[in-house]
Amino acid sequence: MAKPIVAVVGRPNVGKSTLFNKLIGQRLSIVKDTPGVTRDRIFAACDWRGRNFMLADTGGIEPHSDDVILSQMRRQAQLAIEQADVIILVTDLQSGVTANDADVAVMLQKSGKPVVLCVNKCDRVGAPPAEFYEFYNLGLGDPIAVSSIHGTGTGDLLDAVFEYLPPEDQPDEEDDRIKVAVIGKPNAGKSSLINALAGEERSIVSDIAGTTRDAIDTEIDTKQGKFLLIDTAGLRRRSRVDDAIEKYSILRAEMAVERADVCVILIDGVEGFTEQDSKVAGIAHEKGKACIIAVNKWDAVEKNDHTMALARKKLENDFSFMAYAPFVFISAKTGQRLDRLLELINYVNEQNATRISTGTLNDVLAQATARVQPPTDKGKRLKIYYMTQPSTRPPTFVFFVNRAELFHFSYQRYLENQLRETFGLEGTPIRFIIRERGDNSGK
Repeated sequence: MAKPIVAVVGRPNVGKSTLFNKLIGQRLSIVKDTPGVTRDRIFAACDWRGRNFMLADTGGIEPHSDDVILSQMRRQAQLAIEQADVIILVTDLQSGVTANDADVAVMLQKSGKPVVLCVNKCDRVGAPPAEFYEFYNLGLGDPIAVSSIHGTGTGDLLDAVFEYLPPEDQPDEEDDRIKVAVIGKPNAGKSSLINALAGEERSIVSDIAGTTRDAIDTEIDTKQGKFLLIDTAGLRRRSRVDDAIEKYSILRAEMAVERADVCVILIDGVEGFTEQDSKVAGIAHEKGKACIIAVNKWDAVEKNDHTMALARKKLENDFSFMAYAPFVFISAKTGQRLDRLLELINYVNEQNATRISTGTLNDVLAQATARVQPPTDKGKRLKIYYMTQPSTRPPTFVFFVNRAELFHFSYQRYLENQLRETFGLEGTPIRFIIRERGDNSGK
């Protein structure tokens, strides 16, 4: 059985993200004294009194706003309410009960879901002030006084949530989903791709670059398998980031790559390759992740019989530093080749986890060194005694040699090519560790 979902909702800037971070015990949601910083639903595991559940942070609800972003934030919050088992409505003692609070309360009452009313920013010690009691007017039962900054009242809040959680069922089986980070520069279509694969409006989609600021997760089950899709904020060049929110978003995207099994590097097919695309891909490459380069918006590209071949040739040159990565030309808008993308995700994930026996590796090594002799320098020839594979993700190979400095990059590249020709290893980087006989440290 899936874990129960508890949604944290309320109008903008009442402290939802600060409360969310306090309850889960880590800084996951972006906190900034700016309304609308949290735009998408953010999920994190939480436990209280032996019960595990998922806590969902949401963008602030502005019931009557016509602003594009705020209206989509409202829709995201409504989706969270629909999926939630319990809802925490966060209000602000300092602002008192507002018309927006009343409208949100009515929305929650219509949902029929159990609601716990949290009055945040009760930062003074002692009995709540008189203004606290006006929150009874929302008709949601007894309000709970909380200070999300200091953590006071959060135990009472979680006790109230606990009472509404659905009965426990059988424990979850270990999840075998492939974790997929969708990364790319702003406005490449990452959220549109997530929504197309998930079949619902899971991420806010807008033509405004940088709409997604947090990394968010979506579970999907398809005929190709089970996947956990991680949407990320668009990665900008650090030198151009002068806003604290954007800095947090870059770190979040890098964290998403860190926990992913596969990275889908999304390129804007209309705009073409940019320097930012190279930097984004470099993050996944350096972390040893299985990678796919997906060219999005292919439906919007004017084409003839040679367009795809020419585009592929150019991209192979642009991404020469990660020649192992396969290309797929897709359209999140029309669904073109999305099935193929999921098949590739499965394939490169398997390649990234490939393990080869020591005996088989050394057979290939013997053939390769017989075909092309190891290099020499000043009368000294490189001797490779044997090789082994200590780890996967990415496949990592240790070579034991007489002198590490003789193992030139060009010969390493030759051996890498031999390994790829023999074992495939498409879609994954390969790591080499060079050790001199008797040396226990990688060089």
